Amino acid sequence: MSCCGMPEREGSRSMDPAGIPHPQDRRVSHDEVVIPCGSFLMGDHFDEGYPQDGETPVHQVALDSFAMDATTVTNNQFARFVDATGYRTDSEAYGTSAVFHLQVQAAPADVLGTVAGVPWWVSVRGADWAHPYGRRSNWQDFPDHPVVQISWNDAQAYCSWAGRKLPTEAQWEYAARGGFEGRRYPWGNELLGSGNVHLCNIWQGDFPRRNLEQDGFLGTAPVRSFPPNGYGLYEMSGNVWEWCADWFLPKYYRNSPLINPLGPTIGRGRAMRGGSFLCHDSYCNRYRLAARSSNSPDSASSNCGFRTVGPKTPV
Repeated sequence: MSCCGMPEREGSRSMDPAGIPHPQDRRVSHDEVVIPCGSFLMGDHFDEGYPQDGETPVHQVALDSFAMDATTVTNNQFARFVDATGYRTDSEAYGTSAVFHLQVQAAPADVLGTVAGVPWWVSVRGADWAHPYGRRSNWQDFPDHPVVQISWNDAQAYCSWAGRKLPTEAQWEYAARGGFEGRRYPWGNELLGSGNVHLCNIWQGDFPRRNLEQDGFLGTAPVRSFPPNGYGLYEMSGNVWEWCADWFLPKYYRNSPLINPLGPTIGRGRAMRGGSFLCHDSYCNRYRLAARSSNSPDSASSNCGFRTVGPKTPV
């Protein structure tokens, strides 16, 4: 787990395939962006990643064209899925989930204590996608924000219902680069834009005590709050971590296939990309395009969501 990543569940809840809703009643529209076929150099071009994350070696990857959501899946979209299927997320099944300490909105009896080793994470009873910061919060107050408190299992269930998929790590990084080779961020190599404008939602200040909110947000930002990349994709750096389809294996890049890699067949959790509003280069420099992290597929928190890819390129 990275410093700004979610704490891993101590137990493990296996998803019953029979419990994943099949495609039905698909009333959720996805604003897709067509990502053209092509090849790129995947990995850390600046040799500044964490060795344990396996961001190197930089290697050539070729991909077929695909369509990706312009934004992460929102609370409003996920609510339609739940309404249509009655699906219960992992956090609802466990009864608790992880909330960043400055976000907690819960009765004292629901605050069960901090997570060992990462005291800025609080275990909160009743925290789930519909109550992301505890039972005194409600998704309806943030309909256009990324849905959070979503495990990899939950994201897969949504995709099964919607007839979509999670992106592979290769698809995610290729799309996030927006058609430009070797950049550090979607917009270039410098963190701030002209006039010191913030171009993504990450932490400013003294972590984990005080966020100066110079980018305008303590927690998640509404989708499309920051400029899109070259392909028209929003918030590919910061805001929320995004689940990918792949198992996570740090040494995978050493022997990754050249064409349409699907990730390893085993790993120590599922891959996540993009960083979140809790990242800062002084301790968790994982909002770079090449950065990777992972967690167990049943883990969830107030800073992790997902976006999807379509089954084929739209006409």
